[in-house]
Amino acid sequence: MTIKTLTRADLTHSIFRQIGLSRTESAELVDTIIEEICSALTRGENVRLSSFAAFNVRQKNGRPGRNPKTGEDYQIAARRVISFTASDAVKTQIQKAHAGRKMKVKARPIDPTR
Repeated sequence: MTIKTLTRADLTHSIFRQIGLSRTESAELVDTIIEEICSALTRGENVRLSSFAAFNVRQKNGRPGRNPKTGEDYQIAARRVISFTASDAVKTQIQKAHAGRKMKVKARPIDPTR
């Protein structure tokens, strides 16, 4: 099974086809949106995209850690991390698609000789 990854180029091509902007303008639009999201997260702001997802910046405290290979103790530094939370609309859409795929799979007959 091949897993497809959605890329910036895919988004650009989709905008080009559906909206009719030039390829250059479409690429600039995608880049501007991604840059704005990254800038907001860098400033420590949370980003909410209605009916899609939320990106939240959290502060994680420093803590003791251990190198599993050597067993050596060390301190893990405090840091800021981003968490992604899908909206209920996206979760529902994914569940429906997953359920649809399950129904398409045919049950295999059980081989009594095995």
